[in-house]
Amino acid sequence: MLSYRHIYHAGNHADILKHIVVSEICHHLVKKDNPFFYLDTHAGIGLYELSSDQAQLNREFDSGIAKLMNCPDVPEAVQRYLDIVNELNPDGQLRLYPGSPKVVDAYVRQKDKLHLCELHPNDYPLLAALFPNKRRANVEKGDGFAAVKAMLPPPQKRGFVLMDPPYEVKKDYQTVVKTLEQGVSRFSQGTYAIWYPVLSRKQADDLLKAVESTKIRNILLLELNIRDTEKNRGMAGSGMIVVNPPWTMEKEAQAFMPFLTKLLAEDQDAHYQLRWITPE
Repeated sequence: MLSYRHIYHAGNHADILKHIVVSEICHHLVKKDNPFFYLDTHAGIGLYELSSDQAQLNREFDSGIAKLMNCPDVPEAVQRYLDIVNELNPDGQLRLYPGSPKVVDAYVRQKDKLHLCELHPNDYPLLAALFPNKRRANVEKGDGFAAVKAMLPPPQKRGFVLMDPPYEVKKDYQTVVKTLEQGVSRFSQGTYAIWYPVLSRKQADDLLKAVESTKIRNILLLELNIRDTEKNRGMAGSGMIVVNPPWTMEKEAQAFMPFLTKLLAEDQDAHYQLRWITPE
């Protein structure tokens, strides 16, 4: 079905949470000299022009990244993420927004390797053009879920897998859990991050219960809701399920989760979750 295009939502509240988490995982990985491998199952186009007709249609970035860029005294983890956005917009005018591949690319060294998957026929060539150097990044027009089984364990022995499907196919909720189990069974020491939308409380909770039922250990949950999750008004929030998170992430999130909730709230029911689904 491949109708989803992330350009319509670039820079919104869900992107902010996702990309801060991605940034912090990479910040932790590059503290060690050993190379790491990054696998992105649904990479999109990698870089978004906010002046495009698609991004301008709903201008979701106005209530997301634009709000954050004008905010002083942000937590350290947020500032590291903003540094990546600011580097793409050196004159201070918000024109470009980095997708997950570009966030990771800000950290990778010559010895690190990216494997980026994108199935959408319009998005794949844009992503491939953004990463032409195959030694640095392999861009695949294929099923990102299948790549988890095919590419793990990586030769680098350290790695990070991001699973970020659009969930336009309801089966994706089951597939991310099954793929997580496959990945951990093949590469137990890797870090895995699953993004999910909060379209309804029950749907999100069913996913969290399914992840918990895998019995995989060391899973941290970060969920940001900008409004009441029980009202039928689209995506009220989103979450990141992180397996084997950096040891600093919980402490960092204790600073940036309440900060983001207050800044991005659309009503008095805005709230966040920060808890361990399963401890180590």
